[in-house]
Amino acid sequence: MSSDSDHKSAALDADPLATQPQKAWDQRKVVQTAAKVDPVPFDKEKPPGHVRFVCVSDTHSRSDRMGAIPDGDVLLHAGDFTDLGHLQKVKDFNTWLGTLPHPYKVVIAGNHDLTFDPKLMQEIRAGKRPMFWAVRDEEAETAKSLLTNCIYLEDSETNVMGIRIWGSPWQPWFYDWAFNEERGKPILDKWNLIPEGVDILVTHGPPLGHGDVTITGQHVGCVDLLNTIQKRVKPKYHIFGHIHEDL
Repeated sequence: MSSDSDHKSAALDADPLATQPQKAWDQRKVVQTAAKVDPVPFDKEKPPGHVRFVCVSDTHSRSDRMGAIPDGDVLLHAGDFTDLGHLQKVKDFNTWLGTLPHPYKVVIAGNHDLTFDPKLMQEIRAGKRPMFWAVRDEEAETAKSLLTNCIYLEDSETNVMGIRIWGSPWQPWFYDWAFNEERGKPILDKWNLIPEGVDILVTHGPPLGHGDVTITGQHVGCVDLLNTIQKRVKPKYHIFGHIHEDL
């Protein structure tokens, strides 16, 4: 008799080009195809028997300027809801969430939500991150508890209307902000936490080759995240943000 473990994919090793995302993409781009899908019109009625997800990211304390948010069953926010993680801005974001009609709101943090990363905050208070001195006195221990109007995910899962959602705030090193890990095994260890069978994966950072081109024209997405998605986890949908330029 087979067990569940017999059907699990083997754990992946770090990609040989994990630290060279541009080179990794140059080798893959011929076989990595993607079709561009037009977004659903805001005023289109939801078909019977469907669950509608509304996806946003990188609102950077400007959510109140977004205008009308499409109605739906679930709002997903893929991180960077503040600029620096100031607790008052977290409270403002939570208040905004509370005004939305969506029965479920699922949120992850991003690299700008500094106070949500305890390790980073320790380094800031120790004087190791002078560029982030503005948040040194924030009581970061309470940051996550301020999000009372949503389900906050951090390397964790929730089930909404029978749909499994996993949320992860991590990205490969990006100017030493929050939730950064070095490329290769350190970041792969975070992706290895994602269980198989997840329906929707929400990460802050993009996989390699998809929405990951910066203003310099370079790909900065994570090849190990791409491998994890395509070879092991195989979610139905992957929601992410982080790189503003590549829309």
